[in-house]
Amino acid sequence: MKRIVIVGHGVAGLTAGDTLRRLGFDGTITVIGAETHATYSRPALSKAALAPGEELDVNFLPDPTHGAVQYLGRTAVGLDATARRVRLDDGTTVDYDGLVIATGTHARRFTDSPGEYTLRSLDDAVALKSRLAEAPKVTVVGGGPLGMEIASGALGLGCEVTLVHPGTPMDVHIGPFLAELLTEAAVSHGLTLVDDFVDVVEDTGSGMRVHTRGGVDLDSDVVVSAAGDVPNDDWLADSGLLVDGRLVTDARCRVLGHDDVVAAGDVAWIGGTGGPKRTPVWTAAIEQAKTAAHALLHGDDAAELSFQNYFWTDQWGMNIKLSGPIPNDSEAPEIVKGSLAERSFVAHWPAQGAAASYNIRMPIPRLHKIARSETVGV
Repeated sequence: MKRIVIVGHGVAGLTAGDTLRRLGFDGTITVIGAETHATYSRPALSKAALAPGEELDVNFLPDPTHGAVQYLGRTAVGLDATARRVRLDDGTTVDYDGLVIATGTHARRFTDSPGEYTLRSLDDAVALKSRLAEAPKVTVVGGGPLGMEIASGALGLGCEVTLVHPGTPMDVHIGPFLAELLTEAAVSHGLTLVDDFVDVVEDTGSGMRVHTRGGVDLDSDVVVSAAGDVPNDDWLADSGLLVDGRLVTDARCRVLGHDDVVAAGDVAWIGGTGGPKRTPVWTAAIEQAKTAAHALLHGDDAAELSFQNYFWTDQWGMNIKLSGPIPNDSEAPEIVKGSLAERSFVAHWPAQGAAASYNIRMPIPRLHKIARSETVGV
């Protein structure tokens, strides 16, 4: 293997390239990236876009060590897996012996209106920051981590904010116990919550309107959509790589039926117990990229993907870290440090192998250790 092409230059693409070099690959690496910017932290975008002040404080990642030939501002539009050739939007082609697919996702939108904003890229962050500086009335669609972080930041900038989400925000991301505490904090900060599904979003000419399935109309100046993402795999439609419209890999991140192609990050459905699934989390993208690089060079001798899940978020003046699987309500958490009443604690779900810190300092390695232990003394 002399030529490896990496499509995507987010953290998964960067990590894959650096890992290949660390493993001794001395051939040519070519990186194709749709954005012209250097690689940056996507999780930090919501904080940068919503911080006070005019300047956008972007968290760029350290420069790569892979020494790749880079085609930035170029998009892959097609793949001939038999010829091992990637076709770009300018008509040029790049041949490979091994291929890493790390094209990520794009935000799900309801309209093409300029009054609807999303936050997936650096350019999105610039546009949103500029608009929120005018303190518009805002409706946020989606109560996951991104939607709640946007709502928190927008309120901090002086905007009137309504968030539409069915059920308790963050429930599927951090479990019901922590989600209820965060929702309590959100409401105490002035967030208006609408427990409903969104049916239609429209540009009224004078602003934006969100119509819910329950018949509620919400008028605002701006809509920010944070209701999921869509894998960037359209360019693979005729490649033969997709299974039922999904880019599915084995447990070593190798695309099924194509040992010369690996995938990592939000675009990939990684095989494992319970079937293939996407894990659109920053730390997962990094670990998948490392595994993918090993598998591309070493095949079956490479280890399967295995790592301790980790997630964090900052919102409503709270910092939450979660290690291990998302804890359900089958057991009550043990408060092993701090105080639940004071909303500053470390919680442990021993039967589920999960632990979380809520608005309290806790080193990540220590949190991982708590999550994996059956009993804890802090």
